[in-house]
Amino acid sequence: MKALAAALLLATASPGWAQQAPPPGPPVIVTTGEGVVKQAPDRAWVTIAAESRARTAQEAQRMNTEAMTAVIDKIKGSGIAADAIQTTAYNLQPEFDYANGKQTLRGYVARNQVEVRIDTLAKTGDIIAAAVGTGATNVSGVRFDVKDRESLEREALRMAVRDARRRADAAASGGGVAIDRVMRIEEERAVTEIPRPMAMMSARAEMAQAAVPVEAGQIEVRSRVVLTASIK
Repeated sequence: MKALAAALLLATASPGWAQQAPPPGPPVIVTTGEGVVKQAPDRAWVTIAAESRARTAQEAQRMNTEAMTAVIDKIKGSGIAADAIQTTAYNLQPEFDYANGKQTLRGYVARNQVEVRIDTLAKTGDIIAAAVGTGATNVSGVRFDVKDRESLEREALRMAVRDARRRADAAASGGGVAIDRVMRIEEERAVTEIPRPMAMMSARAEMAQAAVPVEAGQIEVRSRVVLTASIK
């Protein structure tokens, strides 16, 4: 009786199991491809700041406003449009001296920071020097890019797909089969670049005399895809 009951249980359960099992798909080859495009940059960004110290918060703020206004006016006078200059930080805070376990107010420091987009790359060094010569006390975060980045990304994507297809053809040939059709192409959206950053923190007297030498190098844009192809 126990054997008969077990047999009946299997017989009634088998159709349900068969319905849950996924239908077998065609045999496939999965490959990855990468495309890399390099190009000289034609655009730069640079972060420029001015710091001012005084005994009172009001005086530090006033001095910093005068200094940064002069810097921005000089940058605009160098041919940079107003919409290419963006304030990225402003701070006004006290500074203290510490001695014998005591805290003594030294004064206040005000700092105003802007990021400048430079669309004529050859002007980058001149603009840095002009800003420092006018009153900027900090320059940092120089980075480069291209104006038509979308075209580079599309070309890198095309190269990545071609690379993945060549790999699939090679794998199929090595296995003694042939590609039937491409079933799926998935792009991995991590597009990277080599920005060639140039970080600096410079005193006014060191940079006011001449344009700063700036080497932009090359921008590198990458694209990566996963290709799935059926075989026959």
